[in-house]
Amino acid sequence: MRMLVVGAGAIGGYFGGRMLQAGRDITFLVRPRRAAELASAGLVIKSPNGDVTLKSPPTIQADSLTEKFDAVLLSCKAFDLDDAIKSFASAVGPQTAIIPLLNGMLHLDVLDKKFGRERVLGGLCAIAATLNDKREVVQLGPLQSLNFGERDGKLSDRVRAIADFMEAGKIGSVASENIIQEMWEKWVFLATLAACTCLMRTSVGNILAAPGGKDFILGMLDESSAVAAAEGHDPRGPFFERTRGMLTAEGSQMTASMFRDIKANAPVEADHVIGDLIARGDAAKVPVPKLRTAYTHLKAYEKQRG
Repeated sequence: MRMLVVGAGAIGGYFGGRMLQAGRDITFLVRPRRAAELASAGLVIKSPNGDVTLKSPPTIQADSLTEKFDAVLLSCKAFDLDDAIKSFASAVGPQTAIIPLLNGMLHLDVLDKKFGRERVLGGLCAIAATLNDKREVVQLGPLQSLNFGERDGKLSDRVRAIADFMEAGKIGSVASENIIQEMWEKWVFLATLAACTCLMRTSVGNILAAPGGKDFILGMLDESSAVAAAEGHDPRGPFFERTRGMLTAEGSQMTASMFRDIKANAPVEADHVIGDLIARGDAAKVPVPKLRTAYTHLKAYEKQRG
């Protein structure tokens, strides 16, 4: 199996790098600047799970991409999706499986329209990672998982093959028979965390320490969960209890990556993570006043960025 990893940033660089380290056939689709960095310094991963420097990792640029790949791992931000699709489209053949790790659900419609639903799997990952000033991939904690699967829940031959391919990388990969439910649950958690920490501009622990903070967080969680339930994906008990626990842990320094993006004056996934949830809530007549306030805040931030 040959896998094209779109981008070699924090997410693609980590998961793709670990599979490459294990001897898997990985090629990174990168822009010229990143290609030069990787050719010079290699792909450097700093991690609680072990550091590694992969010298001269296989890279390719969009204008040179002519071969078809068996699988495409897509981990871009939602606002870069259109450009990403243009860059890797020529690598998609009749048998190619696309594994998107984007947040929310909106990207599935975009990918389906471009490539056909039969080529697009469901997927999600859990990892805290970033690129440092040296452009090294830095994993901030040991947690790592990558779930993927057919959207109808079948454990198909191609999913089994991808699972075998990924297993060697020891990245916490899981071939799921319930991937859409899992994507919804991640969305509920992420939307709650992002809406709260972006709106309040601080960590979960600091929000909890403020008057009304716990009720505010749990109210946001209830709104997000109600939208998921209206779409037929009511968060399951174990997930809900685990999420509730994380969001009410006193002293927690947890923030959403979207909040860190705001602090860096970077683009945010306001429409994909919060806006689409509101739209689905409106369609189902589910009231979402807290999410709506957070969305207005994020759109005002985007306006300020220009």
